[in-house]
Formats: sequence, structure tokens, C-alpha cells
Amino acid sequence: MDTSLVLTRDMMIVLGLVGFTIVMFMIERIRADATALIVLVALGLTGQVPANQLFDGFSGNAVIAVIATMILGAGLDRTGALNRVAVWLLRVSKGMEERLILLTSAMAGLMSGFMQNPSVMALFLPVASRLSGRTGISLARLLLPVAAAIVMGGGLTMIGNSPLMLLNDLLVAANRNLPSGVATLEPLEMFAPLPVGICLLLVGLGFYRWLGHRWFAKSEDKGVAPSRTQSYFARAYGIDGDVYELTVTAESPLVGMSVGEAEAQRDAPLLLALLSGNEARLAPPADQMIWVGSVLGVMGPREAIQDYAQKNLLRMSARLRHFADLFNPSRSGISEAVIPPTSAFIGKAQAQLQLRKRFGISLLAINRDNQVWREDIRKMPLKAGDMLVFHSIWTDLAQASESRDFVVVTDYPKGEHRPQKLWWALGVFVGAMALALSTLVPVPVALMTGAAAMMLTGVLHMDEAYSAVNWKTVFLMACLIPLGWAMDSTGAAAWIAQQVLERIGSDVPVWVLEAAVGLLATAFALVIGNVGATVVVVPMAINVALAVQGNPVAFALIVALSAANNFLSVSNPVLAMVTGPAGYSTRDLWRTGAPLTLVYLAVVLLVVNLMF
Repeated sequence: MDTSLVLTRDMMIVLGLVGFTIVMFMIERIRADATALIVLVALGLTGQVPANQLFDGFSGNAVIAVIATMILGAGLDRTGALNRVAVWLLRVSKGMEERLILLTSAMAGLMSGFMQNPSVMALFLPVASRLSGRTGISLARLLLPVAAAIVMGGGLTMIGNSPLMLLNDLLVAANRNLPSGVATLEPLEMFAPLPVGICLLLVGLGFYRWLGHRWFAKSEDKGVAPSRTQSYFARAYGIDGDVYELTVTAESPLVGMSVGEAEAQRDAPLLLALLSGNEARLAPPADQMIWVGSVLGVMGPREAIQDYAQKNLLRMSARLRHFADLFNPSRSGISEAVIPPTSAFIGKAQAQLQLRKRFGISLLAINRDNQVWREDIRKMPLKAGDMLVFHSIWTDLAQASESRDFVVVTDYPKGEHRPQKLWWALGVFVGAMALALSTLVPVPVALMTGAAAMMLTGVLHMDEAYSAVNWKTVFLMACLIPLGWAMDSTGAAAWIAQQVLERIGSDVPVWVLEAAVGLLATAFALVIGNVGATVVVVPMAINVALAVQGNPVAFALIVALSAANNFLSVSNPVLAMVTGPAGYSTRDLWRTGAPLTLVYLAVVLLVVNLMF
């Protein structure tokens, strides 16, 4: 390596953009995908990436593979495959807690090798809820082992998580700037990381089987299964009582008010339904007016409802004459949902989202960091990890959840499923993976073939396939890929590698340098996410390897695997999705995640060095 390498203007521009990305991801003043777009445009305007290559990330292998795996996962979900998994797990475990946790975690870990980690977690949240409700095992004891197994299992294949999907594109891009005489870096095959993934998954399962469960020995009351609807919501959120009908009289002060104004009254009960004229509807919009003869469907303790009716000159009826069908438990009810980090709801309040007008869903409460909010929640901006309590018709909830802006935790009667297409879905999924394994065609082509087959066989409709794709994730990845190219082409990665070696020393063992870049990737992932960490650290790691005569592919693989090594923070989308439902605190995550992070890195270093 040329030790006379100096910092150039182009290097400073690229490193400045890296710094901008890190700061924006930390303070969250701008959305992550918007930050990535700004960086992409800046790379083009400053000429760091040629205009004819600037948008190649959108057609890159990594992006196409991500889209295809999301569609394949949606096909399995649409046919109810995971419901059968839950039944099988209950039967095989025979009600034994340790066996159930082990089998559920193993199943989730294996699936995460072939699907995006957040997608697998979204599929397994209702499964965990059903298992918890049937067995009495708290979600706190169940969800963290499952989440850890999903992260570990992502290392089974090159499509198991975003860093590994990005890796081959970055290796190919690095070939453009390799020193003369250095062998071309070959892309890794589909199952190249399999030995690492198997060891990680086994270690993760063993960790929670013999060690991790001790930290949750007293957590039986945390994250009780939402399937125990009435008692659970009364205990966790104070949402109790029965449903009553209140008829508005001519003397009532509610006449001429909107639903939103009525709800804002002091001591107002939960207003869940409204009959106006001949139209009865659940979750009436806030701007719908109340007139003489309107009937309100409200929920609360009997005495509180009686006081409210008397104060507002309403006729109260405990018998549901107008809303019996709407409040039938098989048709509607209360549910919990969690906001994932990729949700478009983040930063918006209920008043902006208009959940009742758009989806027919009433928001009853918000659980944030184990604190329940029920008052003034209409103007409360939502955050990733928030638990929302809904009341809705089940079909409306199922339709709204297809946008992936929230993940329903409660096990509820689903909307349209296609159980008759189950074997078609399984056949297409297995066929796509087999085609990818055969190396007859590139992996993205094999996966997209499976996605197309899901639609040709009627497992999914085209609109459902569009809805299955998390476009925020796709956009983030496509916009950040050119930043990695610029790190290579400007020499910024080589300059950073030089600075690292000058401080650590080039005569240290190679495994020490591998550990250093692995820890750096993990630290970056905690701040800017695994995609950003991979894009920034892989080019630098390749240059470090070249300088010490190490294996560049081994260094790059260690970085990609380490970028997924996040068991400490809700910056990992998988952890963000389980923290709310299970009631985990930051202390819980660090208590189990810190030793697991170190074990993960040790396994990666050991197995990768044995492989290479």
C-alpha cells in the first residue's frame, strides 16, 4: 500500500457525505431514506459517481433480490402457511416451554436464511402471540430468543439479510480499483456463508436454552399474550367495561358537535361506533357530525357511562339493538399492533393519518417505552416501536395492515387467505431456492422467477405483490450503494485503511485486524443501520486486507456478517418490532445482547478463518 497517500478534495467530499449520513441517521432530523437520496444526488452533482452509473443501484442485484424475497414471503403469508406452523409447533412441543421456545426459534432462524429479517419477524409475531395465548408462556420469554435466532439465521445464505445481499455488488465494484497484480474478487455463491450461519444459529439457540432464559425468569407478567383479549387490555391499558348504546336527544349538548369534539370532552368514554340516519359504522371519522336521533356506540364501566349519559342528556341502552352485528367478536374487536422502523406512520399523528376515515380503525391507546398514553393521543406523533391499541372490524384491520406500516401482534381472524394455494406457494418457494442453488442462473433472476410464479399461480395478485415490497428499504439500499462505490473510486477507503494501519500497526496478527473491522462494522450498524455500515466499511476492509496480504473476500464477509450483529439497540428493525409487544427495556436488551454480540463476533472470526 502506498504510504504517501494524501487526502484529496474528492476524498474529503465523500468522507463528508459519510459524516453527514452518520449524523442524520443519529439525530433523525431527516428520514433515513430522504438522507440517502440527498447523498445520492450530492454524489452526482459533485461528480464522484458518473451520471450514467449514479442510478445503477436501483437495478443492482441486491435491490432486485430484496424485492423478490419480500414477494416470496408475502406468498407464504397469504396462504396461511405460518398458521399451520403454529399448530405444528404446539403439537410437537407438547406444551413444554423450553422445547416450544427452542423449536419456534429454530424455525424462525431457518426461515430468515431465505427472507429479509424484518419480514420473518412480522410473520412470527402473530405466531408467537397464538403460542403464548395457548400455552400461557409470556411473550417476554418467547420473543427475544426468536428475534435473536432470526438475526443469527440471516447468515445462512447470501440473501438472508441486507448486508450479505449488498456484499457481492460491493465486491464486483471493488474490482474496478484493485492494484495491478491483485486477483479479481469473485462474488460469493448463494450458500457461501452457510457454515457461519449454522454455527451462529446453533450458538444462539444454545445461548437462550441454557443461559439467556435466566434473565427472564421473573418476567411472566411482561407481555402477556394479547389473545386473552378482555382481561389483557383491561390490565395493560385500563380499557375495560362493556359496550352501550347512547341515543342523542333533542336537548343534548352533543347535537351539532363532531365526533372529534365529543371525544375531547372531559370524562368522555371510548366512542367506537355511530349510527346516523340509516348508516351504522365502526370507527366514525372525527369530522362526522352528531345529530338528534344519532346513536353512539361507547365502551366503558357502567357507572361512568351512566354519568356521561345523564350529564349529556342521552338515552342509555345496555341492549345492542343497532350495533349487535358490528360488535360481534367474530367480526370486530380490540387488537395490538407495533410500528416497524420502516413505517410511513413514523413522525405523524393520528389526526394526520386519519385512521378512522381511511381504514375504519379507532386508535384507543399508545404504549411507548412501557408507558401507556390514552389522553390527547390524536396529536401525538408516532415513533418506531410504539404499540398501538386498535378497535376495528377484522377485515378492515387485515386490509390496512397490508401496507406494512404496522404489524398486528394480536392473533385475530384474518382477511382473505388462500389455503387452497398453500402447496403452490411452498412449491414455488422451494423451486426458486433450488434454482438459485443450482447456479444455472444468477440468484436475483432465480428469486424474481419465483416472485413471478407466485402471481402466475394465483398465490398473489399483482397489487398484493406491490404492497408486499417495503419501498423505503429498497430506496435506502439503492441510494446508498453508490456511496460505497465512491469510497472505492476516490481512494477514501484506501486512505482510511492507511490511517487505521498506521495506528494499529501492520505487523499485528491478521485476526486482530479482522476483529477490528468487525467491531467497527457493528458500531456503525448501531448508529446508521446495517446497510449504511456495510456500504461504508466493506471498501475500507478490502483495502486493509490488501495492505497486509490478507484475504479481501474474508475481510468483506466478516464486515457484512458483523453489520448484522446488533442485539443491543432498536436500530435493528427486528428488535424494534419485539420491544413493545414483550415490554423489553433497554436494560433487558443490553443484559442479554452484550454477551451475545461478543459471542457472535467470535464465532464469525473463527469460522470465516477456517473457511478461508
